[in-house]
This record gives sequence, C-alpha cells and structure tokens, in this order.
Amino acid sequence: MIGDYHWAGGREALLRFGPDHGPVVVLLLPFFEEYNRTRAFGVAILRALEKRGIAGVLPDLPGFADSLVDTEKLVLANLQQAVLDLVASLASPVFSAAIRSAALIDAPAPARWRLSPQTGAELAREIKRLRALGDGVTVAGNAVSDAFVQSLETATLAPGQRTVRLDSDPAPADLKLPGAPLWRLAEPGDDPDLAELLAADIAEWIAACAG
Repeated sequence: MIGDYHWAGGREALLRFGPDHGPVVVLLLPFFEEYNRTRAFGVAILRALEKRGIAGVLPDLPGFADSLVDTEKLVLANLQQAVLDLVASLASPVFSAAIRSAALIDAPAPARWRLSPQTGAELAREIKRLRALGDGVTVAGNAVSDAFVQSLETATLAPGQRTVRLDSDPAPADLKLPGAPLWRLAEPGDDPDLAELLAADIAEWIAACAG
C-alpha cells in the first residue's frame, strides 16, 4: 500500500506491507546512489516478511527517491528527524532494520537489526573519493554539502542488537550469509534468495526480542 508520512520538513512517501496489527519493521535504505540500488531489494525483504505475517514500512527519506528535498540542503539531523517523526506516527511496536549507512539514523527502537552497517567516517571517506573522481561537488548527480560530510565524520552508530553481513565481509557479525553486495552494483538489482534469508532472520529476531 502506498502512503505518506509527515515530518518537520514536510511530507514523504512510504510503502506499507503486511497486517495492520502487531509489530512493524521500519526498513531504512542507505544514502545517495546506494538508495536506488537497494530499493527493489528492500521491497523484496518486506514482501518476504509480509508472507510471515509481519508488517513493514519502507519510507522515502528526505532527499532520496521521490522526495522534493534538495540533497545539497541535507543535514544528518534532517534524516534523523524524519525517522523520529515516522516512528512516532506508528501505533504498533517498532523494530528497526537498516542497510549500510542507514544504520546512522535507524529508528529509536529498543531492538535494532542491521545489514552491513557503515559508519559515518566510512561514508564520509567514500563521498570524498567519489567527489574527487567527478566534479568535486556531486555524488552520482547529487550535490552534497561540506557540512553534511563533516557531520558524517563525527556520527556514531547507536548500540545495535543484531548485525548481519555477507560472507565476503571480514568484519564481525552475528550472522553471515551468501550473496552479492547489491549496493556496489552499477545498476539497481535484486537477490530473492538473500531477501528470503534476511526476512527469516528478522522474523526469528523479532520473536526472540518479544520472548
């Protein structure tokens, strides 16, 4: 179901999956070009959760997807505020799920699940590299301010309860699964098998948290 949510800076679109009762997973996608590369994958994860009777929400974040917010005016606090306002509008118990850089703004829930979380310092270095390879200002056509990059350099991840990574990733994790890093592909992609594995893990994690 297509809907929207309001935050302090305006209104953004969202997709809603699953029942109107019970826990709801707020899935946050990574920033900039990785957002578009993982959107279909995020939908696949939430549809797999829907088959398991678990609700899900996939919001557009300010500055990404169909948002009218200018990326050059983005600050990390805007993204964090949008997530806070979205969560406040949900009546159901919220479980936060974030992919890559979205872990920097994941929902203020007591239970957090993350796929290949990326730190602010890591993202800042990547943005600087991509800007240097291009026109020195934009990232995949998106203008990124120096203030945004500076805010990333000091941004830290809130404590997370479960971290999942791909088996090609040497960083520590609670679980490692086979699959390709879709956020690195040149074009948007999908991995139905990985989406099913991740949905199964999220469902088990929610049950464990509830228990």
